[in-house]
Amino acid sequence: MGNRILTLLAGALMVLTSAADSAACTSAIVSGRLTRDGRPLMWKHRDTGCVDNFVSTVRAQSDDELDYVALFNMGDSTLSEAWIGMNEAGFAVMNTASYNLAPDTAPYKDREGAVMSAALKSCRTLADFENMLDGMPKPLGVQANFGAMDAVGDAAYYETCDTGYVKFALSDSPEGYMVRTNYSCSGVPDTGFGYIREQNELDLLAPYIASKSLTPATFTEVLSRSFYHSLLGRDMSEAGDEWIIDQDFIPRYSSSASVVVEGAATQEGDPVMWTALGYPPCSYVEAVTVNHVPDGLMPSGPEWRSRFCDEVMARKAEVFPITRGSGTKYIHVPSLKKWMDTCRRQSESNYRKYRGQDSAVKQDKTFTQTK
Repeated sequence: MGNRILTLLAGALMVLTSAADSAACTSAIVSGRLTRDGRPLMWKHRDTGCVDNFVSTVRAQSDDELDYVALFNMGDSTLSEAWIGMNEAGFAVMNTASYNLAPDTAPYKDREGAVMSAALKSCRTLADFENMLDGMPKPLGVQANFGAMDAVGDAAYYETCDTGYVKFALSDSPEGYMVRTNYSCSGVPDTGFGYIREQNELDLLAPYIASKSLTPATFTEVLSRSFYHSLLGRDMSEAGDEWIIDQDFIPRYSSSASVVVEGAATQEGDPVMWTALGYPPCSYVEAVTVNHVPDGLMPSGPEWRSRFCDEVMARKAEVFPITRGSGTKYIHVPSLKKWMDTCRRQSESNYRKYRGQDSAVKQDKTFTQTK
């Protein structure tokens, strides 16, 4: 049975395009009514061709701008392309690439990071974000599902192409949550990518949604470390094999971060951007705010890279030790489990340290359920 599964997965690898493989983000927006402490959540598990990231605060340069903190690609010394972030007004934005929207005919492309940087500098509410998109010159140069959330807990996905967007408001979702991978609900049906990952996400979230017990750790410690495959109906890291093929899991070789923006709509205190930098199964979360970024996550040196991300990438090299041919598609399970267990323990400590007096964190069963 194990060999048959490996054969099926290896065949599936042949039809995956390089674009989808390198930008296969998975995301969710969750209402506070489904979370343990009433705080809304916005999650992005990032996949990209640039797997080295850092986190930095960007200070306002005029009275019309806002301070913000965001995830950037290594080498972005001008801090010009944010890939998920939040600002001092409590507005947050993220994206997933979409591959089934209107044809991408713009003379310039891949402007999602620039759009999000502009939004973080200027937007306080969803209405501000919509006005910004409406007022930008067309074509926009984007093909994306933008997720946005503001300080009062309003949130939406904006399925955005060169000419405009379709809004899906969280308040219109009777379930209280929405997810997006790499296709848009308003796009061409049954095209795009991420259908299996989306089902992985829905299956893994189901018990937490039913008990209204979602926390940031549900995403960073469960979904971003899970090798559950919904089509096969099992967690492949628990199959007993020494090697598994990296195909259609939420974490994948191209994964570069798992970030949860935790709002503060119903609680006192600032929003927090829980950040697991680098390959998430080999990383652990750090609490980031607009006014505080842990030193290791910040860029340093002439290459503008994160010291912490470099450490995580060294661990990842143990998980993907085969570098020739198609070797990077093969996961060494003993190394994977070693680092997942180690990093999960550190994440637990960091969550509890940051909110040590928060009864919701003390009662969080995410960690006991994943041990």
